[in-house]
Amino acid sequence: MNSGEDSNADFASLGISSALIDTLTALGYEEPTPIQREAIPPLVAGRDLLGQAATGTGKTAAFALPILEHISADATRRLGAPHISAIVLVPTRELAMQVAEAIHRYGKSFGARVLPVYGGQSIHQQLTVLRRGVDVVVATPGRAMDHIRRKTLDLSHLRTVVLDEADEMLDMGFAEDLEAILSATPPERQTALFSATVAPRIRSIAKKHLKNPVNIQIEVERAAAGEMPRVRQVAYMVQRQQKGAALGRILDIENPASSIVFCRTRTEVDELTDTLNGRGYRAEAIHGGLSQEQRDRVMRRLREGGLDLLVATDVAARGLDIGHLSHVFNFDVPSSPDAYVHRIGRTGRAGREGTAITLAEPRESRMLRTIEHHTRQKIKIEPVPTVMDLRERRLESTKSAVREATASGDLDMFRGIVEALASELDVMDVAAAAIKLAHEAAGNRGEGDEDILPVRAPAAEEAGARKGKRSSTSERSPKGAEKTHRQSTPAVKKDGKARPRMTRLYVGLGRRAGTRPADLVGAIANESGLSGKDIGTIEMGDGFSLVEVPEDAADAVIEALTGAKIRGQRVNVRRERFDGPKRPKK
Repeated sequence: MNSGEDSNADFASLGISSALIDTLTALGYEEPTPIQREAIPPLVAGRDLLGQAATGTGKTAAFALPILEHISADATRRLGAPHISAIVLVPTRELAMQVAEAIHRYGKSFGARVLPVYGGQSIHQQLTVLRRGVDVVVATPGRAMDHIRRKTLDLSHLRTVVLDEADEMLDMGFAEDLEAILSATPPERQTALFSATVAPRIRSIAKKHLKNPVNIQIEVERAAAGEMPRVRQVAYMVQRQQKGAALGRILDIENPASSIVFCRTRTEVDELTDTLNGRGYRAEAIHGGLSQEQRDRVMRRLREGGLDLLVATDVAARGLDIGHLSHVFNFDVPSSPDAYVHRIGRTGRAGREGTAITLAEPRESRMLRTIEHHTRQKIKIEPVPTVMDLRERRLESTKSAVREATASGDLDMFRGIVEALASELDVMDVAAAAIKLAHEAAGNRGEGDEDILPVRAPAAEEAGARKGKRSSTSERSPKGAEKTHRQSTPAVKKDGKARPRMTRLYVGLGRRAGTRPADLVGAIANESGLSGKDIGTIEMGDGFSLVEVPEDAADAVIEALTGAKIRGQRVNVRRERFDGPKRPKK
């Protein structure tokens, strides 16, 4: 698309008014994305919609523009009616802020009033804005429910409900909240549901709450056969205790322009951030333990170019508006293929090449094969670079820099020095000394490190992966796992497949504190990186709860929740003791 006029025609054909088209042109929009082409016309026409599209496809504009089109055409709003026209539900506060900001930009020309509503922000400030009148509320499910209980969020005149990243909201345990919120809206409303994956739970919600929806599926673009893939995918096999050193070495080799490192827990994020800063990188952490002020400061530094690396948990990074990244690093193998796809989708966008690098322990090799099968793309296994590799790479960089300086010319002021030195020294020695000084000026970070021992997946595990066998260490337990305590061997389901050994955690909050199972699932998913599907049975008592989690993730969950708050209260979490509390009364 080469001109604003062509762009106008493209968006106009979707049913968008000239005022919105002028705003899009001023914002630099050239042409609609596939999801916008497919979703905008039926949404403008008032149809319900079920859309499957990944992050980075332009979903926000796909539902925001039709919402604004309805608002701008609504005569009652122009008379100052205080009723909320639309609510957009999102999984995280970062995404709530991002979506609210986008809707505000699109609707600024006619004064659309948008309010982000999320935890961690003063509820009294939200109440003040709600009383003044709002057109669109962008909310996380938990805070939306707080307002509904207080009767401060009136959805009785609502025209449109949007569920954005619906799969993430379900994985975080918000199913009950979503049902309650949808029940508080008029039955004749318009409903749009967007999700990266359309699992049975998503289809169940769509069947119950959407009326004759338009179904849209935007496929992830794949490189054609023979083309270089836009995302170079590499994995390094490394022992757990050497992962920090390995990541530092790989960063020294790759020298990324902009990157994010994903970790499973916030403790891991903090420790790795300290390690990387100690190595000379400018790194900042993003996780659920930070205040909103701290998050804003980190994002400001990132946008202003004051950071080399962002280290984050999956949930905390969800919805962050950080543009294109040259590299994505997985400090651990993600717990599911979908999580892997979500992570690496932040690089290689808009036709640019990107790199996705994963640090894997030998026991995680099967999950790598599962990811390859799911994505139909090869993840190349490479040895961790050695100190000699690092030195050779830096010498190559120095050589390239000298070539560029030679080609650029403008060397006259330095030739006199060379001629003077050549009269008393060998000219080759002079050149070598100059290159040595240039090379040393670039730094020698990591060249004094000890080498990292190479490792590989156990032969039996590799053979099992080739045959498609399941490994009990990488199976995940769905909700509804049996209620036994600390199984000595993996349980076997009716289909003969093993599920991981589970253990129960004691959580010092129960029904008396107003705690619900969804609160516990959401907190664990937010802080530890586990999916809601990984969590087993939850038993609620008056003063405490018992939660089943995979045995190999129990310590990480305890560490992640230490000092965290659930429903505003700090929580005590530990393994259930054999002589500990009795099971909660039903």
